[in-house]
Amino acid sequence: SFSVQTSVRADTFGSGADTFTLDFVRIGSAGNAADTTGYGAVPYEYRVGTYEVTQDAVTKAMASGLADVTAGEWTGNQPVAPISWYEAAAFANWLNTSSGKTAAYDLTFSSGSWTMALWSSEQAWTAGGTNLYRNKNAFYFLPSENEWYKAAYYNAAGANYFLYPTASNTDVIAVASGTTAGTAVYAFAGLEPAAVTNAGGLSPVLTMGQGGNVSEWMESSFDGTNSVASAERAARGGSYQSAYYPGLTTSPLISSARGRGVPSNEIRNLGFRVASVPEPSTYALMALAGLTCGGWQVFRRRWAR
Repeated sequence: SFSVQTSVRADTFGSGADTFTLDFVRIGSAGNAADTTGYGAVPYEYRVGTYEVTQDAVTKAMASGLADVTAGEWTGNQPVAPISWYEAAAFANWLNTSSGKTAAYDLTFSSGSWTMALWSSEQAWTAGGTNLYRNKNAFYFLPSENEWYKAAYYNAAGANYFLYPTASNTDVIAVASGTTAGTAVYAFAGLEPAAVTNAGGLSPVLTMGQGGNVSEWMESSFDGTNSVASAERAARGGSYQSAYYPGLTTSPLISSARGRGVPSNEIRNLGFRVASVPEPSTYALMALAGLTCGGWQVFRRRWAR
């Protein structure tokens, strides 16, 4: 069965004044079918961040040893943005290494810029298909496009998908902030993103802000292959600015909407959330089962490089 009412868990990082927590929701219904868009099938259980990662969390991680990541434009419990894909991946790596786990991504920072290498086939994540971006022993990571999509749109009760990440097939009401069902922070209802805990109605699994507030980096390359380390990454979810992009012909929050950007891009309305394997006992069962893991281009132009 799929229950999220009792499956929210907070993981703690940092220490002293720099302690912070990240809330996760367990995503069940392993082996679900993909949506008609081709996304959302995930053959294992996992966890996804209840909220977008905040500037406060990144600031405290930086004070606790996260290196070579710059502060975003927003503050406190607003989502961290702008932040490049590489910096988001570095944050995920720090979550792992600061808690004695294996880094998810093979990142290098040199001469003021980030690069990433692919893992070997022996080192790579193989649940659902070989993923050369993610290490097989990673505990925290950026959500793949399928992992993110399932958390945003999948309706476990009906084994189908909603059109919008607010457990609805009706277009979302734009608000500057709040938690009313069927709302999201987009279409310039406010002049900046809201606090991540005040960013609209909830998804079917009780995540917040997967529609609106800031757009979110996917781990996945836009072409879905994860075979080129520097390839454009997919992004989803729309942002507080979304409804005003040129060429927009449908809601930026709808499940078919995708974006893309090179991993070094930093855009003021683009942030991220993190995902994780389940609690250790569940993860062990997944590994024993031999399961393996495995892009919103509704604009007429790509994001600036």
